[in-house]
Amino acid sequence: MAELHVELVAADRKVWSGEASLVIARTTVGDIGIMPGHQPVLGVLRSGPVTIRTTGETGEGTVVVAVHGGFLSYTDGKLSLLAEVAELADEIDVQRAERSLEQAKADEDAEAERRASVRLQAAAAER
Repeated sequence: MAELHVELVAADRKVWSGEASLVIARTTVGDIGIMPGHQPVLGVLRSGPVTIRTTGETGEGTVVVAVHGGFLSYTDGKLSLLAEVAELADEIDVQRAERSLEQAKADEDAEAERRASVRLQAAAAER
């Protein structure tokens, strides 16, 4: 089976790197699924969960990442996701994200509410 090489990098660190059969991300024009052999594409990432269906030495699995802004680029079997902020689902403190969501709603801060909501969606998808 064909694979694509994925690099997901945030401004402060390399978040995830490996082989995948499918990556689903949210862009400014809607959700996009990238599989091996996809047409070259460049897109702007919106806040949302990124789902990576992994393959390779560690076997098949799923990695979910809460991503907040950035870009994605696919060409020649390589997908690069350059995020402003990215957090692996298994790193998310759910109770803290829930408190952040409640505070954002109380403050009527739509951007903070969106970030907290994305973190909770990613954490829930990992389970």
